[in-house]
Amino acid sequence: MIVAAGRSRAKGTPFLVAVTTMCYRQVKCFLRMRSRVIMSVARPFMWLLFFGVGWSMTLRGQVAREVLGASFLEFVAPGVVMMSVFFTSFFAGTSVIWDREFGFLKETLVAPASRSAIILGRVLGDSLVALLQGCLTLAAACLLLGYVNPLGLPVVFAAMLLTSLVYAGLGTAIGSSVSSVESFQLVHITVAMPMMFLSGAVVPIHAGPAWLKMAALAVPLTYGVDAARSAVCGISMLPAWLDLAVLACLSLAMLVLAAKAFERSTIA
Repeated sequence: MIVAAGRSRAKGTPFLVAVTTMCYRQVKCFLRMRSRVIMSVARPFMWLLFFGVGWSMTLRGQVAREVLGASFLEFVAPGVVMMSVFFTSFFAGTSVIWDREFGFLKETLVAPASRSAIILGRVLGDSLVALLQGCLTLAAACLLLGYVNPLGLPVVFAAMLLTSLVYAGLGTAIGSSVSSVESFQLVHITVAMPMMFLSGAVVPIHAGPAWLKMAALAVPLTYGVDAARSAVCGISMLPAWLDLAVLACLSLAMLVLAAKAFERSTIA
C-alpha cells in the first residue's frame, strides 16, 4: 500500500486534471463569498444606471454624436462591460495572499502537481469569474441599449476573455510578489484607476490628442475596450483583429509572468 502510494505520488497528477481542479476551486470560492458576488454584480450596474443612463440624458443630440461618434449610452456601455471584467480579474490576485496566510497555498504546493498547472488553473478560474460578470453586465447593457448587433457579440466575448486572462495573470503576479492584502490594495488603487480612465472606458480617448492616444496604447485594457466598442457601435482606434491579437500576446506574456512570480514567491 505504501509503495503504491509512493509510486502514485511520484507519477504526479495529470496536468489537465490539476488545471481543471484549481479552476473549479477558484470559481467555487468566488460563488461562496456572497458579499463579493453582490458587490461585483452591483458595481457595474450602478455605473450603467447612474453614469450611463444619467449622463445620456444630459449629453444627447448632435453635439454628443460629433464628440463621441454615438449616443453617450452606446459609447459608455462597452466600456463599463470591460471595466467590470478588468476590476474582477485584476483584484483576483488577492486570493494568492489569502491562500498563503490561511495555509491553503502550502497544501497545493505539496500536492503531486506541477506549479505551472496550479497557477494556470488559478488564472483560468479567476478569468472565468470575470467573464461571467462581464456577460451579466453585457446582458444589462443590451437591455438598456435595446439592440446590439449579434454579429459583434463574438468579438465582445473574445475581448472579455482575453482581457480577463491578461489582468488575472497580472493580478496573480502582483499578489505573488507582495506580502499582504494591504500592499496589494495599495498597488491596485494606484494602478487600476489611471488604467480605467486612460483606456477610454468612460472618456473619448479616440477624440483626444495624439500623445494621449499613444499613452492609452500602453494600457492593455485599451485594446479590450476598443475591440468591444468597435463591435457594439463601430467606434475604434484600431482594427478589432489587431486589438484581439495584441490581447492574445499579452495574455500569454502575463501567464508566463504569473508563473515566474508564483515560482519565486513559493521558493522564498
